Amino acid sequence: MTFTVEGDAAHDEVWIFGFGSLIWRAGFEYQKRVEGYIKGYRRVFYQGSTDHRGTPEAPGRVVTLEEAPGSQCWGAAYLIAGTYDEQQNTLAYLEWREKQYDLRVRVDVFGRESLEVPVVRGALTYIASADRVKNLNYAGPAPREAIAQQIASAIGPSGPNDEYLYGLVRALQEMGVHEEELMWLAGRVKHLKGSSEEDNRTTVQLEAGSVIG
Repeated sequence: MTFTVEGDAAHDEVWIFGFGSLIWRAGFEYQKRVEGYIKGYRRVFYQGSTDHRGTPEAPGRVVTLEEAPGSQCWGAAYLIAGTYDEQQNTLAYLEWREKQYDLRVRVDVFGRESLEVPVVRGALTYIASADRVKNLNYAGPAPREAIAQQIASAIGPSGPNDEYLYGLVRALQEMGVHEEELMWLAGRVKHLKGSSEEDNRTTVQLEAGSVIG
């Protein structure tokens, strides 16, 4: 699947909304970054990762979005930089990076001081759906202990699965966002990995931060 900029290429603004690793590692040039949230979705560790944080033999787990009326999910929106062709190159990179995510959805992003009027309209986001035909790596719900054990053990081409979890927790904490389930997972995975590990990537401040989402 490919995704191209539609409309007047000379005037279009292309925004991307990230709710996982894109929050702390965009991997592309952008003009502007806006922290905010989308409505009607929640972040869940339901997507199997066989290309970045796991392997086909031992998949990891990464986040996707699940529809949840009344919920909100914090992340970061990026305004892609460059000419039309450069924007297309960025979108091609994102198609490769998010190739296991089968849905491309437009979402409105709201800010801390903009509860009713979006700060960004129609940002593109990548969602891994629960359709096991279109999304072969959907892992789905599981007891949180099982999810923690899977994250603690999985390793893929992009590194250990727990590194992804800790990066997400740190990025959200820097935004002032505290998600109880993520904090529990980070604490449990760190325990499973061994509290005596001398590994800077596992340094996570597990104290509750200010709560905005």
